[in-house]
Amino acid sequence: MPLIHCETPVSWLACKFIDEHIFVNADNHNETKFNPRDAVLQFGQVGDSPVKPQTITFVVTASKVDLRSYMVGANPEHLECEIHRYSTKGIQVRWPRQGAQVYDHWFTCTIKDPDDSSTFTSYLRHTPAQPSSGMEDYQSVPPIGDGEIILTSASMVLHTRTISLQAGLGSEQKLHCQFAVDHRGPTFRVAWRAQRKGEWAELYSYDSHTGVTRGSGVSQTGLAKMGDATLTLPYVKISSEGKSMVRNNAKPPRVSLNVGPQLELEAGAEHTVKCEADGYYPLDVEIEWYQGAPEEAAGYRPGAPLPRKLQNVLLSSHKQKWEEGTYSLSSFFYYQASLKDSGSRFTCRVMHASLRAPVRKSFTLLVHGECQEGRQGCSTCFQSDSFN
Repeated sequence: MPLIHCETPVSWLACKFIDEHIFVNADNHNETKFNPRDAVLQFGQVGDSPVKPQTITFVVTASKVDLRSYMVGANPEHLECEIHRYSTKGIQVRWPRQGAQVYDHWFTCTIKDPDDSSTFTSYLRHTPAQPSSGMEDYQSVPPIGDGEIILTSASMVLHTRTISLQAGLGSEQKLHCQFAVDHRGPTFRVAWRAQRKGEWAELYSYDSHTGVTRGSGVSQTGLAKMGDATLTLPYVKISSEGKSMVRNNAKPPRVSLNVGPQLELEAGAEHTVKCEADGYYPLDVEIEWYQGAPEEAAGYRPGAPLPRKLQNVLLSSHKQKWEEGTYSLSSFFYYQASLKDSGSRFTCRVMHASLRAPVRKSFTLLVHGECQEGRQGCSTCFQSDSFN
């Protein structure tokens, strides 16, 4: 008599919800603070009791995108789950599903299975009980309290089983990628890009709206019928080595300076000032330095000169953390202290695809020295004995 083995569907997962708090910092810039919080991803329906009442619960109701099918055979205790808010950058478009609204809120949920090196990212849509009043500020986010239940449905999922791949020269390899959406006949664009030495090159793209295909390696039949965007590399070469990307799993950078809120130097002294962005994905990030005039330290005045972008800035090479799949980059400049710069505010500005607004970190420069009558900048310098 044959044995019948039944897999029990995953009913819930312990997750980390990377919450966001956007605020105006001491430099009058928008800044985003990320706060990891305990959460539960629970599969069920409206009215279900949460398995952990004191914890934020994201309830995923039934849709044509069945997230549990991607976890069949997996050990739930080994799965790594992370939930982020997803911003549409102020663009309000109604998702083509019954009950969807233009004011819906979005989240991404990424689940990794270390046992078989697979990862899938789902886009969860949540319709608030009440629409926002007027035009919602996309740079603000509604707070979510402990124990709150967020009803969602999975609108789209991206799945890959080849996070990293080792291949012999001359072999044929497949980079797995599959997607699904919760409605028929979606308009979509698929693109494969390869990164080599920091530069991105497009390997393949297809636009379902225009029907235009560029490059090769993806089966058009599999793409149209099953959402199979797997890329075939027919002949692996040395130049094939690099990083390929077809999914959106962005991680925001952590930004820090190697100086405190104030940097005090003696006139003529030299110092290296560094701004580091760490733990971000994908690779593309921009770091800029600006210097504000001394009078701007007390606040911007109408008609005052705008901060000046520094040109004598150097960048380190990108560093990759293979275990995390993230990158880091430093931007630094060498500065020789001058009395005319005393009181100036220096700002590092970091831009990345994962950020709703650029991250800014600033410090104020104070230069000690002798003020000489008629010397340029003497009115803003500080006497050395005033710090005793």
